[in-house]
Amino acid sequence: MSISSSLNAGVAGLAANATRLATISDNIANSATYGYKRVTADFESMVLNQARGAGVYSAGGVRAQTARLIEERGSLVPTSNALDLAISGRGMFPVQPTVSLGNTVGEQPLMMTTTGAFRADSEGVLKTDSGLVLLGWRANADGTIPVLPRDTVAGLEPVVINTNQTAGDPTTRMKLGVNLPAVNTEAGAAATPLPLSVEYFGNLGTSETLDISFTPTIPATGSSNTWTMVIRDSAQGGAVIGEYELVFDDTRGSGGTLASVTAVPGGAYDPASGTLGLSVAGGPLALEIGTIGAGNGLTQLSSSFAPTAITKDGSPVGNLTAVEVDENGYVRATYDTGFIRTVFQIPVVDVPNPGGLLSLDNQAFQVSPTSGSFFLWDAGDGPTGAVVGYAREGSTTDVAEELTSLIQTQRAYSSNAKVIQTVDEMLQETTNIKR
Repeated sequence: MSISSSLNAGVAGLAANATRLATISDNIANSATYGYKRVTADFESMVLNQARGAGVYSAGGVRAQTARLIEERGSLVPTSNALDLAISGRGMFPVQPTVSLGNTVGEQPLMMTTTGAFRADSEGVLKTDSGLVLLGWRANADGTIPVLPRDTVAGLEPVVINTNQTAGDPTTRMKLGVNLPAVNTEAGAAATPLPLSVEYFGNLGTSETLDISFTPTIPATGSSNTWTMVIRDSAQGGAVIGEYELVFDDTRGSGGTLASVTAVPGGAYDPASGTLGLSVAGGPLALEIGTIGAGNGLTQLSSSFAPTAITKDGSPVGNLTAVEVDENGYVRATYDTGFIRTVFQIPVVDVPNPGGLLSLDNQAFQVSPTSGSFFLWDAGDGPTGAVVGYAREGSTTDVAEELTSLIQTQRAYSSNAKVIQTVDEMLQETTNIKR
């Protein structure tokens, strides 16, 4: 009966608008929630009678379909903490709940979030106040990230930063910029060695030295432009780790630059990079003395012995002073000695259909059959955006828009209630016919 279908349609309208009211109230309540994705309620009509010219019509009513707009991005809100993280574009951070820290990461579904205020707990684990633990790939001792699978969580582990940790950075490369006096290789000059001591740092943060001496070769006549360089390592009791014959060019175009380097003994000289391969107590060390014909290392000019530029990597043992995450997702620890070490890389998670992710508490999401399989990208690669520190992603709720929808929903709800009231009065009239 058409009048009965009108009653059912009115009831369906009340239910649909009640659902829409619930989404609006949820959006307004989370208008200040970082990372919140607003929910929408779309109405769809239900048709029961499609016969034309039948003279009767049965109302089908309406039903509401809700959807969370996960692909919408809120504006980035600057903060004062380096570990407040967001993503300027597509992608999410991999996380796991604190209660599952004792379990292997691969034993549970991957969770993800678009933003978080991460802090180190008493054990150095980075997590939010709501208990979401940040996951990443641990770096090797030299700061490189190992090659790990991108379609599984097997290589991920909780990001741990121990604020009371110390670290040293051993020296692996050194460059000598030294000028040797050309007059010392002339006939009649004294064959006096010229000493040079250069500090380097061992594997345990100890301060060691390379003791280098330059001894000129004195000819009977003229100028030899030849020196003998002997390198000793203090960590090996002053043992000689390299001896080289250096010959310098005296032509007009290349005067004063290296002409040849011969190992007497010692590590081989690489003419392409201008480096000597030395073996100090802690391992290999590349000593750059300059390429043949270029004045970018050792030179022989004039009458002065001048160490013009000596540079090296490495640092002594230092205390951790700061931790920051760069745009590529690398977690870098800075020490008071100026040493900066990469300790983790945070990948960015992406799925083919973000709108199909399962929504969980605390602005977290989980992969579902609708979303498709996840992939772990380097930040900024593929479709993903860059990682932004000192920032949080704001809520996607527009309060003004929600209040407008609230007024519309209230009117629609009242109208459906009026339909039910009218049907009730009409049914009452039908009942009164018998009287």
